[in-house]
Amino acid sequence: MQGKAFEIPKSLVWQSYKSVKRNKGAPGCDGQTMKQFDNNRDRNLYKIWNRLCSGSYLPPPVREKRIPKADGSDRILGIPTISDRIAQGAVKIYLETRLDKLFHNSSFGYRPNRSAHMALTQCERNCRFKSWVLEIDIKAFFDHVDHDLVVKALEHHDMPRWVILYCRRWMEAPMTDSSKADTLTKRARGTPQGGVISPILANLFLHYAFDRWMDKHWRYVPFERYADDIVCHCSRMSEAVNLKEAIQRRMEEVGLSINEAKSNVVYIDTFPRHNVKKVFTFLGYDFKVRTLRRKDGCLFRKCAAGASMTAMKRITKTITSWRIHRSSGATLKELAQRYNASLRGWIHYYGKFWYRHFSYRIWSVFQSRLIKWARCKLKIGTREAERKLEQVRKRMPTLFAHWELLRASNVRPRAV
Repeated sequence: MQGKAFEIPKSLVWQSYKSVKRNKGAPGCDGQTMKQFDNNRDRNLYKIWNRLCSGSYLPPPVREKRIPKADGSDRILGIPTISDRIAQGAVKIYLETRLDKLFHNSSFGYRPNRSAHMALTQCERNCRFKSWVLEIDIKAFFDHVDHDLVVKALEHHDMPRWVILYCRRWMEAPMTDSSKADTLTKRARGTPQGGVISPILANLFLHYAFDRWMDKHWRYVPFERYADDIVCHCSRMSEAVNLKEAIQRRMEEVGLSINEAKSNVVYIDTFPRHNVKKVFTFLGYDFKVRTLRRKDGCLFRKCAAGASMTAMKRITKTITSWRIHRSSGATLKELAQRYNASLRGWIHYYGKFWYRHFSYRIWSVFQSRLIKWARCKLKIGTREAERKLEQVRKRMPTLFAHWELLRASNVRPRAV
């Protein structure tokens, strides 16, 4: 380490490399893929470590990618290069081991050993005891994070000078628009959404901007926060309204604002009440009062989570866009290889709550496309196509991911 400005363990770079390789991902502005990086892996990793240690590492621009949102606007992602992701990952690992244990128990986003399903489970549990919900959406959060406040938080935790130096450089890294050659957009605020270091910096920012503030001023109001998606549980409507106003003022203090159109006070109790919103969406799930059936056949009502209507419409649209019936030259095994990854992803995420409702919807949508494929391929009627597919399913019940739904056990109450 002689002659180096900073003492950074090589193990951090190696751990980060393995994580980036495992997660794959698109190339950045230099066009380099992971395969190309691996052609000279050891030299490339040494170069990253050497520059980090010397203080001369300057992050390249991040590549802009626009993702259309449901409301017609775009979510802007910043995709770093492979080398930059590895460098960011090394600093992220260092930060994570020191900061994650300090974060709030109700913060779930982008943290080790925590998941969206854990946030949803806690949200469903809190809905049983509190009749009012305040859903908060922070407007363009990743685009408006105050750099100085992030640096102040890092300094508060006595982070080494090299951590603060590189975090500021990554937050200020310019963005290049692929549609406009040689055009760089400078960044005075925000942190690129899509960067490896961005989630933990965002969690650190909101830990002080929201989590600690809630514990100090609204300690009896439970909440769940997944990155910038927040749900608070209140006992009365007036409490939810006052909390919304207080959060708006708090966000303005730290340079943010809430999206009024997506921040609502919602009533989720079984007692009837008119002229109030009765459903809210959190992490792709709709929470509302549903009629359920217990194992003994008795009906009961409670606020429960289920795959959102928006998510179901998006899944249906995606399956329809595959135009499976046009692939009459493919075999069933080829279709399974082509679509099982998407099916399993949806089933794993959206099948966690209100299971039977979701499993029926995805079964009926995809199975109807398979029947249409069989009709086109074999030139037979619908009944015959259903019969032949049923024969295949009995011989190979795990061929398609959605076929496994029929034999999966269900221990949750059944929706009616």
